[in-house]
Amino acid sequence: MLELLTGTGLAAAAGLNAYIPLLLVGLSSRFLDWIQLPPAWAWLENEWVLIILGVLFVIEIVADKIPVVDTVNDWIQTIVRPAAGGILFGSGTASQTAAVTDPAEFFASNQWVPIVIGIVLSLLVHAGKTISRPAANAVTAGVAAPVLSTLEDVTSVVLSLLAILFPILVIVGVIGLAVGLVALFRRMRRRRDQDAVDPAIPEPPDADRVLDGA
Repeated sequence: MLELLTGTGLAAAAGLNAYIPLLLVGLSSRFLDWIQLPPAWAWLENEWVLIILGVLFVIEIVADKIPVVDTVNDWIQTIVRPAAGGILFGSGTASQTAAVTDPAEFFASNQWVPIVIGIVLSLLVHAGKTISRPAANAVTAGVAAPVLSTLEDVTSVVLSLLAILFPILVIVGVIGLAVGLVALFRRMRRRRDQDAVDPAIPEPPDADRVLDGA
């Protein structure tokens, strides 16, 4: 169960930012004792892989905070984030973490299963992010982009760390993420509906023109 929670937390984090959980897993395996990757996923701790992920992470951080550019980036990430989620779920459920010393073998006979589960989980989170961001930008004239992006990055870091160090708390993190997305959708919908029903206030007639007309 703990391995499953580890994979779930990492995949959900990838739905917000693909490179944060990948970097944390790779760096933790290479330099710390937080996680030990199985041989099939050991390439995540390769120095060149980590450098490439670092560069992509910087690009993502900048692009995701610029209105309009963030929407284009989200469409590009429709392939990247689910793929990262599949990799992370597969590596998370087969690895040894600081909280897991005896990985379960229930995925051993069907190694493709955890990858597909990770893809689906990450895609769901990514879809919520991709749909909500344009609406938030529209009602705030783009002001929401850097704020939401920063919150998403922080959430991705927290989920990744929970998945590696305290898998049982991933349940709380995932529920919080779902509640946050639903609350954002509702707020954007109320704002849009309010803008649609509020009539434009007509300008008062100019007093001089009224007198001239009389």
